[in-house]
Amino acid sequence: MAQWIALPKSEGQSSRQAHADLPANTYERELGKEGFYGPSTQMYHRHPPTGWTEVEGPLRPRAFDTAKLVGSTPMPWEAARLLSNAFFDLRIWRLQGPMDSLARNADGDELLFVHAGGGDLYCDYGHLTIREGDYLMLPRGTLWRLETTAPATLLMIEATGASYRLPDKGIAGQHAVFDPAVLDAPAIDAAFRAQHSEREWRVAVKRRGSVSLLTYPFNPLDAVGWHGTLMPVRLNWRDIRPLMSHRYHLPPSAHTTFLAERFVVCTFCPRPLESDPGALRVPFFHNNDDYDEVIFYHQGQFFSRDNIHPGMLTLHPSGITHGPHPKAFQAGQAHRRTETDEVALMIDARDAIEVAALPQGVEWPGYVDSWRER
Repeated sequence: MAQWIALPKSEGQSSRQAHADLPANTYERELGKEGFYGPSTQMYHRHPPTGWTEVEGPLRPRAFDTAKLVGSTPMPWEAARLLSNAFFDLRIWRLQGPMDSLARNADGDELLFVHAGGGDLYCDYGHLTIREGDYLMLPRGTLWRLETTAPATLLMIEATGASYRLPDKGIAGQHAVFDPAVLDAPAIDAAFRAQHSEREWRVAVKRRGSVSLLTYPFNPLDAVGWHGTLMPVRLNWRDIRPLMSHRYHLPPSAHTTFLAERFVVCTFCPRPLESDPGALRVPFFHNNDDYDEVIFYHQGQFFSRDNIHPGMLTLHPSGITHGPHPKAFQAGQAHRRTETDEVALMIDARDAIEVAALPQGVEWPGYVDSWRER
């Protein structure tokens, strides 16, 4: 069995504990493997590791304002693609009313996040109400449709060719972060039975990126019962109880919500900030060079970023250091806040992410310059 080359050493000025009690007038940068799970080294610099004056070439942090993607569609497979690779597909979907056909994803499990709006899910397994802040995990092959009670905006995250699982919570125990008992499954209830009809319905099946239409002379959501261990589940961010440490800034991996084959989905929820005088209170500068990092900002003020509002999405590719904006770093050092109020989704992808062709104005080209000291 292979082992990491591990020879713990300390050279020059350094801290005895990562992310705490840094040498005076230094900035910590972590070089790590396997998305904070593998070996790592903390470097201590005289200057901020993101203190560039100019970045040339394609390797740069990028930001997008999804609110500037206009238009809606009743068909999820027509939703605007933002980012993708061979194992991952991310779209933003705006739905104004009920879907006019059923959908089935034959390419992989689908994870929906309700950014705005709400309504009802009807699927093979029954009925679930949905609201703002819900994750909705739909196993590959599930037949489903949504009826919205108001205009809805959803983030769609496909695990292409793979399945979503829950993370191993280790020594924190299976009930940490969220108890699996808070996961809700669809029910064959009165609302589900009432939606059945004998009129014609179409099913839009996505397979290998192409859509095929199946027509039935009845509504195929006509199950009368089921039993088993494979099913859609609903989780709201308000049911997540984040791990915390008042003396140590926990890495993003501590906030993992779902695992797929080549990426993870994490949720940043409101929590108290670290109170120990020597602890970092903002994310540490890091080179996580095995992963590209995506963050979608759902609500609140994201405490490590400046000029970011709900509905924005950032991409930090591997190969370039990322970390807090100067204002956020200074505010953390000054202990100006005692808690965070943001809700954000983070996706760490093992494979390089491609950006889709987007309309003019969706991308904020000045994002790369926002780390410059003003």
